[in-house]
Amino acid sequence: MLKVWQAGVATIAVALLSSALIVLDLSDGAFRRWWSARAFTTDAIAGILVVLVTVLIVNQALGIRQGRERFRATAAQASMVLSQAIRATRAVLACATSGDRTAASDELRTYMIMLMIAAPILIESKTPRVFLEEAQTLGGMLVQVQHSESQSSVKTVTSDTQLEEALQQLKIAAAPVACTADRRRANRRGNRGNFPAVNAIHQP
Repeated sequence: MLKVWQAGVATIAVALLSSALIVLDLSDGAFRRWWSARAFTTDAIAGILVVLVTVLIVNQALGIRQGRERFRATAAQASMVLSQAIRATRAVLACATSGDRTAASDELRTYMIMLMIAAPILIESKTPRVFLEEAQTLGGMLVQVQHSESQSSVKTVTSDTQLEEALQQLKIAAAPVACTADRRRANRRGNRGNFPAVNAIHQP
């Protein structure tokens, strides 16, 4: 499939060529007689122009469809990563009082696996990439805190505060992805005021 700039250049070229041929055919009698005397050449060029226009239309339609599918996949991955990040952070923070390191380790392991799976999708564009960077930062902090807990039973308040701040930054980074997804969904349904994914992000 053609890239955006390639499709744009091809569209301009086909439009200019078609316009030039139409103008010459209407205004230049010699040109018109020349084409009339060469029916096969005229039909061949007309067929090529029709094929080019068809290819450009199909390419544009496929590009729009793939863009929508990619965006839905990105929003879904971001939502799942954020949900697991909240669970992992809560489990790591609760580990200090409950002492259940197994549950915290399981949640953290699941989060890191989900992050690795989602990374190739989230890294493709700027806004999801910011979310991915924040998610990776939080993951590194969770691993560090979990490792420090295995070495010592004392956990500083600073670690809790840093994890909460990192989680909040992740929610902020997820908001643009979810907001755009909900807005597009609402536009298709004719409802522009209800954005459930954004509301879910701000829930504790």
